[in-house]
Amino acid sequence: MLRVEETQQAVEFSAALIAKFDDVKSRYPQGKQKSALLPILHLTQAEFGWLSSAAMDKVAEYLGILPIEVYEVATFYTMYFLRPQGKYVLEVCRTGPCCLVGAEKIMDHIEQRLGVKEGEVTPDGLFSWRGVECLAACGFGPVLQIGPEYTFYENLTPESVDKLIADLKSGRDNQQSFQRVNPVATVDNKASEQEYNNTILPPTDPTQRSAEEI
Repeated sequence: MLRVEETQQAVEFSAALIAKFDDVKSRYPQGKQKSALLPILHLTQAEFGWLSSAAMDKVAEYLGILPIEVYEVATFYTMYFLRPQGKYVLEVCRTGPCCLVGAEKIMDHIEQRLGVKEGEVTPDGLFSWRGVECLAACGFGPVLQIGPEYTFYENLTPESVDKLIADLKSGRDNQQSFQRVNPVATVDNKASEQEYNNTILPPTDPTQRSAEEI
């Protein structure tokens, strides 16, 4: 279980944030308010940048549940940050397929480029980075994503990472999901995938299959 970082700073929810909570909670039946916990935690994190113990206690109070019921959820899902993070969190896939094509080198490069270790925050407050589990883009590695919109970057190289960091620093962050840093490689991979589908996989509808295929 991940450790929740303590803070002595008091947390107050704004009227606007409470209104968002109310809207989410209204979607669930009476007496089932705990079902709203995950989206409310996301809203809280978007407001404060991370989930402190004080913030989670306030969420528990709002939903009428025990604080431990909030902690056990927040410490289970890796999308919740339990300590302060940078404005941009670079999450690099560290599983086997991406490591085979250079993910570890990309993480080393990010650490050197930003000057902070995994989980730390740059002095300007802009960046954190960490390794994460599979991002379901095994054919396009190395890959990383940046929350909270989870903008996606594929076929990473040290040069493309440097450009990404420079763009984010200058405010030219691209908020469109599935942004392709290396579109040529992506097109080639998709062409190979389509060729495989056309030559190997039978039609979905069995009534359209030829006698030879049957």
